[in-house]
Amino acid sequence: MTKPTIAGRTPIPTQLEAGKTYYFCTCGLSQNQPFCDSSHRDSDFSPKAFAVDESKAYYLCACKQSADLPFCDGTHSTLDASQ
Repeated sequence: MTKPTIAGRTPIPTQLEAGKTYYFCTCGLSQNQPFCDSSHRDSDFSPKAFAVDESKAYYLCACKQSADLPFCDGTHSTLDASQ
């Protein structure tokens, strides 16, 4: 699989509702970041379905490199500027 496009270098604060299913963009091409808009078509990527247990603001990954997708784990701060 190819590497995703880095959609941003800071997390995206997003208000999420408990029990609702969301589809996280894993390719980095969506114009509706951090959510999927089907821009991954014709690629090796597919959206990541997820839900949360508590309604509140979450920080979702924009660099697409987090080990805890869709949530930010701070990986963006370690990326090389050329990436």
